[in-house]
Amino acid sequence: MSEESVMNTKDFFIGALIGGLVGASTAFLVTPKSGREIREGINEQARESTTSLVDKMKDLSRSMRKDMKELTDSADYLIEDFDDLSEDIAASVRQEVEDLQRSVEQLIREVEEREKAKKNGEGRV
Repeated sequence: MSEESVMNTKDFFIGALIGGLVGASTAFLVTPKSGREIREGINEQARESTTSLVDKMKDLSRSMRKDMKELTDSADYLIEDFDDLSEDIAASVRQEVEDLQRSVEQLIREVEEREKAKKNGEGRV
């Protein structure tokens, strides 16, 4: 081998070594956290997200319970209103039936009186 090719090989290895050191130093300086710190950060974010999700689910559950209670209360008020309304309707129907019974009784008396009058009138003839 010639001296020039030995020099090129030597220069290449020196350049590769210096480049590797510069790259490793740059990576070490630029990387904000170690692998362990990154994993811990990811785990912490996962815990926070889980906690946040649980809190949101609890809030949603409370809200749904509140809405269901309001809906139930509204239904109770409607039922009471319908009960009152049905009592009013029942009283009105009862009154109408009583009026109808009195009218029918009156008609029966009138028919009976006419029949009596007819019989009394025929007996005289």
